[in-house]
Amino acid sequence: MLSRNDIALIKMSSPVTFSDSIMPACLPESGFVLPHGHPCYVSGWGRLATSGPPADILQQALLPVVDHATCSQDDWWYVLATDKMVCAGGDGIKAGCNGDSGGPLNCQNPDGSWVVHGAVSFGSGQGCNVVQKPTVFTGVSSYIGWINTVMTNN
Repeated sequence: MLSRNDIALIKMSSPVTFSDSIMPACLPESGFVLPHGHPCYVSGWGRLATSGPPADILQQALLPVVDHATCSQDDWWYVLATDKMVCAGGDGIKAGCNGDSGGPLNCQNPDGSWVVHGAVSFGSGQGCNVVQKPTVFTGVSSYIGWINTVMTNN
């Protein structure tokens, strides 16, 4: 059963040290909806291909956003793609894969800053790179109120 609220926050035991390869990312505005085709990147340590080995170095892939009207069509994700989710990819070439769950969907702003618009939630049981089965992300913009409440109270 797929969770309708597939999101979590982790409180770090110590501060993160930023560097050239470790940088903060912004959160989107509450309710912000990415336009169809917007270029974003998934990254993770998941499998390199369906039934393939797990990554030994962090992977990333450019996945254009698929709007909700398309992603929720009968031959795409239908009712499994809710309006609190972001779909990206679906070209049958690049996708998130098993083990990428929780990984970010990062999109760059015109000013060069990065925004975490999603967290990998699920993909196709048929394989990792299935046409019209884009990687589905929990839409961070749908949970900004919850994130702010949790962070304020902890």
